[in-house]
Amino acid sequence: MKKTTTILAAACAAVVVAGGVWSGAAAFHGMTPLTSAYAADTTKAAAADTASGDGDAKHGAYLARVGDCIACHTAKGGTPFAGGLAFPTPMGKIYSTNITPDKTHGIGGYSFDDFTKAMREGVGKQGHLYPAMPYTAYAKVSDADLKDLYAYFMTQVPASTQSNRASDIPWPLSMRWPLAVWDKFFLDTTRFNTVQGQSAEWNRGAYLVQGLAHCSTCHTPRGWAMQEVDVSGKSDRFLSGSQLDSSSPINLRGNPDTGLGNWSEADIVALLQSGRSPHTAVSGPMVEVVQNSTQYLSADDLKAIAVYVKSLSPAPQNGGTRFTASDATLQMFMSGQANETGARIYMDSCAACHRLNGQGQTRVFPSLANNPMVLHDNPDSLIAVILAGSRLPSTAAAPSDLAMPPFKWRYDDNEVAALATFVRGAWGNHAEAVTASEVAKIRKHQAEQ
Repeated sequence: MKKTTTILAAACAAVVVAGGVWSGAAAFHGMTPLTSAYAADTTKAAAADTASGDGDAKHGAYLARVGDCIACHTAKGGTPFAGGLAFPTPMGKIYSTNITPDKTHGIGGYSFDDFTKAMREGVGKQGHLYPAMPYTAYAKVSDADLKDLYAYFMTQVPASTQSNRASDIPWPLSMRWPLAVWDKFFLDTTRFNTVQGQSAEWNRGAYLVQGLAHCSTCHTPRGWAMQEVDVSGKSDRFLSGSQLDSSSPINLRGNPDTGLGNWSEADIVALLQSGRSPHTAVSGPMVEVVQNSTQYLSADDLKAIAVYVKSLSPAPQNGGTRFTASDATLQMFMSGQANETGARIYMDSCAACHRLNGQGQTRVFPSLANNPMVLHDNPDSLIAVILAGSRLPSTAAAPSDLAMPPFKWRYDDNEVAALATFVRGAWGNHAEAVTASEVAKIRKHQAEQ
């Protein structure tokens, strides 16, 4: 009995660590803008006449873009794909690994079968990988695409001798074998299967979203062990928004207020291509996802993703409708009756760009009325942007990297809470108030990064 209890305790510890790593992974995914470095690798791959085995290295370079592999496997200022990016967990930091073809420190000694096992099962030559690596999504990737990815990494990525860095997690929580228990309960290794009755375009979009693009990693809520509650789009909780490590990735389903119900397919394509749409603009980790990854996807793949996402039914929504169009806030401003703290701060620091009606300027300054991030159950992302500001990605479709300044130096926690509460309740928005303690949590998190 004592032995069994010890094993279960170790397994539970592994699950806790895994959960923490998921959280860190979601927050840090895409946080290193490496467009130029990646472009050089892609160009090299495109010039290759031969591939490794029967894989197509040129297509593999494109797939690496889809998966945004460079974002997590490159430290700030470091060699592309050589690892070393820190992922904080409640128990300590872990660091991404070297995935260049170096035989000592990278994956140069991996056979294709070894590569496949790591990608689909989360098991490398040194044992189980922390699920910060989204192998739960990569399990759906086809053999052909994995062969192309393998060819790219083995023949086109320059080898780096950078050593892998051990995690800061203390023993016994650093033991990895109990992660097999987590995998047993939560890893579905089923490949993506074409859905009969849906178009080829829809199926392509579903394959990308559920697989290499691993959108669910951030946008799907998690269960008690920080596992995604749905990785295959079988329920209305898939891509319904989440709360991860001081951020709140939005609902991508068909809700007209907290989701993308009022968006067109063209709006979704525009956001992924440029970081802007008529409804909002990207912020936080999505800035670098657009900059490193989605802006480079083909027009056909972006359209396929949009077709698939637009087919998703609304998610269950607690609290009912979050937006009912109203001009009461504008009338309040125009009549000089905006006397509350949040309204006065908005007038002073926000109205010049987002305007008194909260509509912003299309594709320049995002609307705050009926904005999914503003209306999210969890206000973490809104608070984070107010405190730290944000800068739009510079893309081929929209080169101007317009920025919002940070306001953490100007306003204290009570004032930021008042501003966020005002924004979540103005122009017909109906979202819960924000507290000073919620602001203090995000401020502390940002200070520790």
